[in-house]
Amino acid sequence: MKPGIHPETMTTEIACSCGNVIETRSTQERISVEICSVCHPFYTGKQKLVDTAGRVERFKRKYGERRSKE
Repeated sequence: MKPGIHPETMTTEIACSCGNVIETRSTQERISVEICSVCHPFYTGKQKLVDTAGRVERFKRKYGERRSKE
């Protein structure tokens, strides 16, 4: 490895919106995230539906009422 081309690393706190704080090393001093392994639905088994601009309701309105013809 070439000397002098790598950025300096420091102890970093990664703060999630759920309140979980993880310590690691990075080039930034503090990092904020919205979802971590403590609150992510894949790891918790609970499904949280994040609706952006009413897209879920629009999808349900458009496709939710269709029934198959038998």
